Amino acid sequence: MKNLSQESAPILEALEKMKRLRLVPFDVPGHKRGRGNPELTEFLGEKCLSVDVNSMKMLDNLCHPVSVIREAEQLAAEAFGAAHAFFMIGGTTSAVQTMILTACKRGDKIIMPRNVHRSAINALILCGATPIYIDPEMDKSLGISLGMSYRAVEEAVKANPDAKAILVNNPTYYGICSNVEALAKLAHEHGMLLLADEAHGTHFYFHDKLPAGAMTVGADMAALSMHKSGGSLTQSSMLLIGPNVSEGYVHQIINLTQTTSGSYLLMASLDISRRNLALRGKEIFDKVIEMVEYAREEINAIGDYYAYSRELVNGDSIYDFDITKLSIFTRSVGLAGIEVYDLLRDEYDIQTEFGDIANILAYISVGDRPKDIERLVAALSEIRRNYRKDRSGMLEAEYINPQVCCPPQEAFYAPKRSLPIADTAGKVCSEFVMCYPPGIPILAPGELITPQILEYIRYAKKKGCSMTGPEDMDIEHLNVMEGSGK
Repeated sequence: MKNLSQESAPILEALEKMKRLRLVPFDVPGHKRGRGNPELTEFLGEKCLSVDVNSMKMLDNLCHPVSVIREAEQLAAEAFGAAHAFFMIGGTTSAVQTMILTACKRGDKIIMPRNVHRSAINALILCGATPIYIDPEMDKSLGISLGMSYRAVEEAVKANPDAKAILVNNPTYYGICSNVEALAKLAHEHGMLLLADEAHGTHFYFHDKLPAGAMTVGADMAALSMHKSGGSLTQSSMLLIGPNVSEGYVHQIINLTQTTSGSYLLMASLDISRRNLALRGKEIFDKVIEMVEYAREEINAIGDYYAYSRELVNGDSIYDFDITKLSIFTRSVGLAGIEVYDLLRDEYDIQTEFGDIANILAYISVGDRPKDIERLVAALSEIRRNYRKDRSGMLEAEYINPQVCCPPQEAFYAPKRSLPIADTAGKVCSEFVMCYPPGIPILAPGELITPQILEYIRYAKKKGCSMTGPEDMDIEHLNVMEGSGK
């Protein structure tokens, strides 16, 4: 690598140099710097379209980076304390799947929490690995799943010494962290890799008041959503690896599915955002922490709502808490989280990240302003005053421990039949059902459909959760494995 510093942004600089050359484009994309699609240029702007270009010598190639992309990735690795960083333009879904496909082959075992994002289970469908699920502990008062307890993982490791890896969420969607350092040591003592889904943990690496970034406490690989708390464009992410993982092999895995037409808009946004975090990360997250702590204090003063934080920490299944997460329990107001989510959007023009059956998550970042926080607090106060109801009859559990009957790949590709959802109890599901966001499956391929799960699906639909996954978009029918159940 050239003598670069964190002040550098190699991809940005290469794109600026290319623009100065005034190249005549006889290559793709066909809009030719926007001239061929004036409506798109008017919408996005000439500056944007002028750098929506294809790989060329001076811009390097994401499939085989040897110059500016490689330099940008090396700077990212340095900023995050990794041996190498890969720019991922298929979102953190592609980074999570690369981790699992790197660690596991057909028939291998991987230990993971069941409250993983669907991307992790999708990876098992692709590679044929078998999950050893750790059912997360529950906070029944909040109706949310927690992290993995060390003892539960240790028992899974002892029962499955041939497992290839342990996957951990750092943090969960709600901000809850497991003891990643202890789990990394446990994994390494048994010859396993420790993989971290850090879709919501990019900021951990840039502030000492936040939980530890996985790579700083011994993880072998970590998938980061730079576009969430890191400020880059939607769909741009990073994959970090440690010194004991083969960079070349990981790159081969990435190239199995990643496009050969890498978006320079996405890559430049990763490059610029990395520079911003490396130079100003502590200052940025100082402001975010201050805003969230103020919001949490004001919301808790309203009454009934509960914006939770580090007081939940128990040293194990809640080893730490991400204090930038504004997770708010709503059930004491007599409203499901999704109902508050809908009211905020429809009545107050406030778009929060998601609502489930008991909570909402308001995602606060450096882009927010104090007056935005005040508007959110005022809206929540008014919702409580105008819409508060009796909470009796509300479902309490956000997560139901599943019964796994067979590996996801086997169930997904097995002969199947479609049944009315009411007739599926006792049968084995062969597809996904989930609320999105957050994208954690209620049912995944290979799991037993129970009356409790069907009740939860009906309740979530009634409350207005956005249900996704099944082949039947209306979720009136589910695909089940042929011959399963009675």
